[in-house]
Amino acid sequence: MLGVALKSLLAVLALVAGAMQVATPAFAQGAAPAPAKPEMTEANCPGLIAGRSPVFQPVTMRLAALARDELRFTYIGHATFLIETPASVRIATDYNDWVRPPVLPDIVTMNHAHSSHYTLHPDPGIKYVLHGWAEDEKPARIDMTYKDVRVRNVPTNIRTYDGGTERHGNSIFIFEAANLCIAHLGHLHHTLTQQQLNEIGKIDVVFVPVDGSYTLDLDGMMDVLKSLKAPLMIPMHFFSRYTLERFLARARQEWDVAYAEVPTVVVSKATLPAKPKVLVLPGH
Repeated sequence: MLGVALKSLLAVLALVAGAMQVATPAFAQGAAPAPAKPEMTEANCPGLIAGRSPVFQPVTMRLAALARDELRFTYIGHATFLIETPASVRIATDYNDWVRPPVLPDIVTMNHAHSSHYTLHPDPGIKYVLHGWAEDEKPARIDMTYKDVRVRNVPTNIRTYDGGTERHGNSIFIFEAANLCIAHLGHLHHTLTQQQLNEIGKIDVVFVPVDGSYTLDLDGMMDVLKSLKAPLMIPMHFFSRYTLERFLARARQEWDVAYAEVPTVVVSKATLPAKPKVLVLPGH
């Protein structure tokens, strides 16, 4: 009897150990942390958090199916969001070699300001790789539909390292699905002209870079947000709590600010706030 009990105990311990190994593969295999993103190694970024793994690891598998009028956003980090549609289309914004979603996207968008916003070596399994910068001196002009989502862009300029201008080096990508219109401002460096605002159109949700230095300064970014008039504004590209709170202090003068407990949110036309709101998803 003692021998049988001992064998049973050993079998249970083996099952527990196996489950722990499956649940935490990164620790079991001794995976190295991701390298610091190029923009995050600059000495002039106050309150910098560099080379640190995200506090939250988004889980996008086995989530509830979306209704026809719902979209799911997961903040992966830096300027990368995973957008999921009712037809199970997955889109990754500012896809790069440093921060990537845990699932293979169908569509990725990229911008050119820093290597933490694009890659020249995307996963070959991605169906659509959309460059948001000019090639052969011609601005990117994207307008495509895949299943239940339309993706289009509005080009903007970016500063160069020597103080010049790269014309059409960035794109504001716009995603239309589930009766919602989503804008990702990318690495925006300047306020928007009326023509650009007309091209963008009415926006329901905007992903906005709020670092106030590498992209547009805070005064300029506040002008952009007031011009867009989106009911829901989600900050990104803030590196640290310091830069995030600096932006939020300004935002509170105009709008309500809320904090989500998890980096994933489901949005529909019916659940948009009645008056404009800034929603902070955890991460950096």
